Amino acid sequence: MEQTDIVCPFCGCLCDDLEVSIEDGHITGLKNACAVSRSKFLNHGDHRVESASIDNEPKSIEESVKAAVDILSKAIRPLIYGLSSTECGAISKAIEIAEVTGGIVDNTASVCHGPTILALQQVGESKASLGDVMNRADLVVFWGANPTAAHLRHITRYSVMPKGMYVEGRKGRKVIAVDVRKTGTARLADKFVQVEPNSDYELLQTLRAIVRGEELKATEVAGVKMEDIKALAAEMAEAKYGVVFFGLGLTQSEGRHMNIDAAVGLVAELNRKTKFVLTPMRGHYNVAGANTVATWQTGYPYAVDFSKGYPRYNPGEFTAVDLMASGEVDAAIIIASDPGATFPADAARHLAKIPVITLEQKITPTTMLSKIVIPVATAGVETGGTAYRMDGIALRLSKLVDPPEGVYSDEHILDMILKGLKEAAQ
Repeated sequence: MEQTDIVCPFCGCLCDDLEVSIEDGHITGLKNACAVSRSKFLNHGDHRVESASIDNEPKSIEESVKAAVDILSKAIRPLIYGLSSTECGAISKAIEIAEVTGGIVDNTASVCHGPTILALQQVGESKASLGDVMNRADLVVFWGANPTAAHLRHITRYSVMPKGMYVEGRKGRKVIAVDVRKTGTARLADKFVQVEPNSDYELLQTLRAIVRGEELKATEVAGVKMEDIKALAAEMAEAKYGVVFFGLGLTQSEGRHMNIDAAVGLVAELNRKTKFVLTPMRGHYNVAGANTVATWQTGYPYAVDFSKGYPRYNPGEFTAVDLMASGEVDAAIIIASDPGATFPADAARHLAKIPVITLEQKITPTTMLSKIVIPVATAGVETGGTAYRMDGIALRLSKLVDPPEGVYSDEHILDMILKGLKEAAQ
């Protein structure tokens, strides 16, 4: 049996043109997938968490859920974290658990594109769908982003290679890469602008001033000669339709959200002369969905605290890394992420000291340090749901095969925990 138009649950591209072959309840073939996507689909059953466990002792799902409810109901400062690699129904349940327990809910945006969100809340954004970019953009700028390593089909499917309604594919596009080093994306670009580390803000503001028509006395900014900056500004202003795709090179360097503020200002200035848009290169396939669901349920995209009985928002105080590093959290439930492998040392050390409940398909450093581990189905492979692409477009994930016997979706397990917490509170 072959299924078409399948959405890939790996990165923020959410490519929706996959063709999957299924025989006897197993995925046997895949078309139109990148190497990482192919591995995720064909090897989703490898290195699985085989059963629920408490203190490394196998237990039933029901026993594990009951123990999780006991931990969360007794915790004073519980943290619900992750959520960027699962579907929106599970995210909604997790936020409700944070509200019921008076805890904090945070998603992985706080360690990647959190500064993007902070900036866009202040100054807005000029945005478009990836389909619009594919059909119209004749100038594509990758700033602090390397899709050849992180979003493998972005270049071939959305931004550079595909033939659009008004663009003759690669021949009709100019590609510019701005980065601190020559990446794979820089090597395929028509122009590479090498900026000094932590100097993006200065270069963006200089470009903005030149586009506005200001005369500057400097001969070099951020390690780039002024004549090269003027040439770049002219190319951007002369485009019929331009787009800036930016990544963690911009959000996680010095300046953080102010870098994005400057990028938005540049794009706004360019829109006085032509059409220009700005799009963050979101990493996990549903990190945009985690922010979206959190916003419609709480009013805030991440770092939401319910300890006062209502949602409060304060990145830097209610974000997971800061809470862990300060030792505030006394219990945690981790969904669809691996902070044990990715958090800074201080935060990871505190995570290892507290009771951790992890919902996960695979064995990870986080499952190894967890008190309770509950296996779950893989969204987009073993269970359906909704996810948001990096441009904010919602797409439907497919259920292709059944999960192992007795294994449920993230949403189902979180709903069991939520019901248990409500019963315990009565």
